[in-house]
Amino acid sequence: MNRRTIHEWDDLFVTRDGEGQTVTRSQAKRLMAVAQAAQASLRLGGSEAERILVDYGKRLHAQQVVGVLVAPDVSLEILPKIDPLEPDGTRINLIRMLARTLDVKIAGGALMPVGWQYRDTLEILIRFFCDKLLHAVHRGLTRRYVRHEDDLPMLRGRNDVKRQFTILAASPHRVASRYDELSADTPLNQILKAAVTRLRVISRALENQRRLNELEFALADVTRLPAKQLAQEQVVLDRTNIAYHDLLKLARALLHGHYQSIGGEEGIGFSLLFDMNRLFEEFIGRTLRKAMRDSGLLVRLQNPKSYALSEIGTNEPRFMTKPDIVIQSGDTPVMVIDTKWKQLAAIDDSKRGVSQSDVYQMMAYAQIYRVKHLMLLYPHHNELGKDEGVICDYRITGAEEVRLSIATISLADLDRDRISSRIKSLIAGVGLPCGREA
Repeated sequence: MNRRTIHEWDDLFVTRDGEGQTVTRSQAKRLMAVAQAAQASLRLGGSEAERILVDYGKRLHAQQVVGVLVAPDVSLEILPKIDPLEPDGTRINLIRMLARTLDVKIAGGALMPVGWQYRDTLEILIRFFCDKLLHAVHRGLTRRYVRHEDDLPMLRGRNDVKRQFTILAASPHRVASRYDELSADTPLNQILKAAVTRLRVISRALENQRRLNELEFALADVTRLPAKQLAQEQVVLDRTNIAYHDLLKLARALLHGHYQSIGGEEGIGFSLLFDMNRLFEEFIGRTLRKAMRDSGLLVRLQNPKSYALSEIGTNEPRFMTKPDIVIQSGDTPVMVIDTKWKQLAAIDDSKRGVSQSDVYQMMAYAQIYRVKHLMLLYPHHNELGKDEGVICDYRITGAEEVRLSIATISLADLDRDRISSRIKSLIAGVGLPCGREA
């Protein structure tokens, strides 16, 4: 299989032989078919596959969705631009961002087994899931008592008197029994088995296939169900199955996650994709929530929702607003942050490439939520020529007490404690009291 890797907004060139870091025209068509199917599943805007890939004939141009597209005979990994990391480091940090949004703990060495630095994002994530599930399974599958109703030669448990003297009245040799049996065939294990079954189909790495086969054998007594028939609401998480809490989140993400689509018609392929706008927003929001947990302030993501206008006469609210991140003191908003997954311009321009519509939106937030602190937060990159942090501050004309900060945060170091401390310092640096350090 031809495995190709590019970064978002980069080009994958199409050549006759598909040698080097190129693909053939037929391979390009197959990748576009997978991208188009994935776009529909991800509910992305735009026509055809233009939110993932654009076909310009001699090149495929990547957009702002990253991850892995796999078609027969070819796979394409699209990585985010994270300065100053090489592809292997970017790949790992992409998975770390996903882990934070899912609230899954990943140890530093777990994502980089020996010889795996050249695997793509999908295979590394599968490897992590397999290793974590194998460790849990070797310690014992979770079990619970399952209610059974059956007609047996001898009474087991309690007798179903009504059934015994109606339906079985002519069959005295059968006893209507109701009993509980300790079983591994639980909703939790059924979800894990569904994930294992799906990953066996899509993984191409022999090491992963071996682990998935071992897991399939370990889960042999668990019913295999399609994803749509899984009893998600019946899963019980408690202290007895704490080792499976993170595994459940990963399994759900791999089956039908918030960011990605795995599937497609036979012969088309599959994908593991992330909208970087959305992933960056949730990663920053959840990191900030952790950083501010001891500050006395509340961090809310895409809440509270309020309206920009009310209709005269009816007083009906119109034009709902939904900020990315709102920091509150009690019930009172004190700061609004909007994340933007795009690079600030490095040129000597007072606007730094900040969109005028984004500024108007922040001004509206200041009016609607009555806050004095506003921030537009971007990923940091080397061409800015300075460290992460506040690039510039503005005061809003006619509201001199309101401050809009344009800031960046580096994604090169995603150590859980360090990134929490850095983002808390960033917020404190614009004058918002944040309590003691995270």
